[in-house]
Amino acid sequence: MKNRIFTARIEGYTSEADGVCRIGGRAVFVPRALSGELWRIRIVKVSSSAVYARGEELLEPSPERRDSECPYFGKCGGCDCRHMSYDEELRFKLSRVNDALRRIGRQETIASEIIGSERTERYRNKGIFSVAEQNGAPCCGFFRERTHELIAVDRCLIQNELAERAAGAVVAFLRDHGIEAYDEKTGRGTVRHVYCRSAVKTSDAVVCVVSAKGFGDKTPALVEALRRACPDASGILLNVNKTRGNTVLTGDFYTLWGRAEIVDELCLSRFSISPQAFFQINPPQAERLYERAALYAGDGALAFDLYCGAGTISLRLARQFERVIGAEIVSEAVENAKQNAAANGVANVEFLCGDAAEAAQTLAARGLRPDVVLVDPPRKGMSESAVRAVCSMMPQRIVYVSCNPATLARDLLLFNALGYFLREAAAFDLFPRTSHVETVVLMTKTERKEA
Repeated sequence: MKNRIFTARIEGYTSEADGVCRIGGRAVFVPRALSGELWRIRIVKVSSSAVYARGEELLEPSPERRDSECPYFGKCGGCDCRHMSYDEELRFKLSRVNDALRRIGRQETIASEIIGSERTERYRNKGIFSVAEQNGAPCCGFFRERTHELIAVDRCLIQNELAERAAGAVVAFLRDHGIEAYDEKTGRGTVRHVYCRSAVKTSDAVVCVVSAKGFGDKTPALVEALRRACPDASGILLNVNKTRGNTVLTGDFYTLWGRAEIVDELCLSRFSISPQAFFQINPPQAERLYERAALYAGDGALAFDLYCGAGTISLRLARQFERVIGAEIVSEAVENAKQNAAANGVANVEFLCGDAAEAAQTLAARGLRPDVVLVDPPRKGMSESAVRAVCSMMPQRIVYVSCNPATLARDLLLFNALGYFLREAAAFDLFPRTSHVETVVLMTKTERKEA
C-alpha cells in the first residue's frame, strides 16, 4: 500500500485534528484535511496500528477551510486548527469528547454541548518561550511537535504580547552580552525559557527568566532591559533550574524586581498566584467551566476538592457548602490557596498538601462523608488508588473536570466498576486553535439508566 495514490473522502478527525478516511477497511490519517473534503492522497507509512498519508491534491475543499494567518502553523507544534473555521473547530472538539466517551469509556451518556470561547486570539494569560542557540546565536520559539528542534518564533497569535516582548528582550540581552543559551544535550549555557503570566482583571504581570545559573554582575542590566521592554510588568523573577529534564519551573526562585505573585479575579474571588501554582490560562472560559462544575456539585454540608491548585474551585464551592476541603501536591499552591481564602474572607475552607490518593485516603480515615467530591486531575488522569479512595467515601456526587477526553473516559470505567455512573457532561473550549478541550462531568451512585 505504501506510495500508492488513492482518492478518498475525509470522514472525521483524529484527536490531533488530522483528517481520517478509510481505504481497504483501514483508517488512514491525513494531516490538515477537513471532514467532508475529497483528496488525492499518497500513502507514506503503514504500520500494524495505523496508516498515514500525505495530501497530494485537494479536489473538493470544505466550506469550513480557512487560510492560516500564522506563518508558523504546522511547524511549531502549538496550534492544530488554524486551517478550519471556529465553528468547525468546536464541532471537532465536541466529537472528540464524545468519541472518547463512547469508544474508550463505553458510556451511554455523552456531552450535549460545547461552550466556545469569546476570544480565539491572544487569549493565553501564560506564555512560555523556549530559548536555544541557532546558527551560533540565541533565539526563542517553540519546539516542533514531538521533537527538541526549536522553531524560531517572534510572534504567536495565541500568546499575550507581554510574553513576546519579554522573550525578545531576553534574546537581545543574551546577544548583546555574549551569553549563550542553554544546550539540552551538553548542559552548558544559561537561559532555558522565558515564562510570563498576566492577570486578566488586574494589571499584574510577571516575567520569569528560567536559567541554569544566575547572571552575576549583569543582573541589573537584565532587569533594566526587561523593564524597558515590558513597562507593564509588575515583577521580574529568576528561576535557577539546574535539572537535566524538561520541567520548566523547578529549583530556586529569586525576585529581581517588583512582586513575585500576580493577583487576578475568578468567579468573583481574588487570587494571589505564584509562578508555580496552577491557574487556568483562559480565565473567562474557566469561569464558565467552574460555574458548570458548581452547578453539577449542588450543595450540602461537605465538599472535597482534589487537585485544588490555588483554590479556585474550592472558593467557588464554599458559597454552596458548609465546609470545603481542598488537597494539592504542590506546596506553593497550597500556601497560595490558604492565602486566597484569607484574602477573600472565606473561613469554611481547609487545604491539605499531598497526593490526591493519599489525601482522599486520609480524609476517608477521618470518617468524613462528603456530599460531593470534585476532581480536576492533570492530563494523565487519576490513579486507580485515587479513584478507589474517592469512591470509598461514598459521596452522593462526583464531579470530574478533565483536560484529556481519553483519560477521562478510561477513568469513568473505573468509577463505573465501583458503582458511579455518568449522568451529565459538557465540553468547554479553553484552548482555541489547538486540539485541546476540557470536559466537566457529573457522576452519581445510582443504578445505570436503562437504554
